[in-house]
Amino acid sequence: MKVLYFTATGNNLYIAKQLGGEYYSIPKLLKENQLEIEAEKIGIVFPVFYSGVPKVVEEFLNKSNLKSKYIFVIGSYGSFSWGTSRHLLEIAERNNIKISYYNEILMVDNYLPVFEMNRQLKKEPGKKIEENLNIIRKDIVEERNYIKMNAAFAKIIRASQMKQYDNHFDSNFKVNSNCNGCKVCEKVCPVDNIKVKGKPVFHDNCEHCLACIHNCPQTAISLKKEKSLARFRNQNVTLNEIINANN
Repeated sequence: MKVLYFTATGNNLYIAKQLGGEYYSIPKLLKENQLEIEAEKIGIVFPVFYSGVPKVVEEFLNKSNLKSKYIFVIGSYGSFSWGTSRHLLEIAERNNIKISYYNEILMVDNYLPVFEMNRQLKKEPGKKIEENLNIIRKDIVEERNYIKMNAAFAKIIRASQMKQYDNHFDSNFKVNSNCNGCKVCEKVCPVDNIKVKGKPVFHDNCEHCLACIHNCPQTAISLKKEKSLARFRNQNVTLNEIINANN
């Protein structure tokens, strides 16, 4: 079994590791042009962005050739998943990908423009992450066929939210005097949007994953409008693992 994942703060790498089998970073596969994937089972794990599939994952699905009798997909979300399954199925149909299983798992939401991290962390025990992971893992072992469908109206919500991708998100970043030019932000960016020249320079191709903010050792990067000064990385994942996944 091969599990392909996209992670920014470690949540989805943790899921990928817990599912078992070999696991590979989607951004890294794209950068290395490794697009032919074959296995008895292939899994795709990603965080829900703007009620749908992240751009980097969609790009991979558009370019890749997946050969497997059983393809499963797991979307992680913090509050609402809305139209993710419908967006995923549109991408799959366009690329002749047969998805046998799609499910979602509730994780810690770390999107700083909307959520305060300390409050989110307090809610983590109630999300029953391990219990839900066990259910999903059992489904995959048994090769269950299942697609969790979102409401039809969710497509409208996603269309509205997607406008944010076109609003030059990079202009929202601020870098303070704590920055020491360590280049961690450059290394964790999944889409090579950051180059450190003394301080980080953003190049208007942001994935909105906030890996740069959450993983900065100096807490030097922030957003102009954010709900939290606290930062997040999944406690089961190291900074080096995220660097290796996205660099």
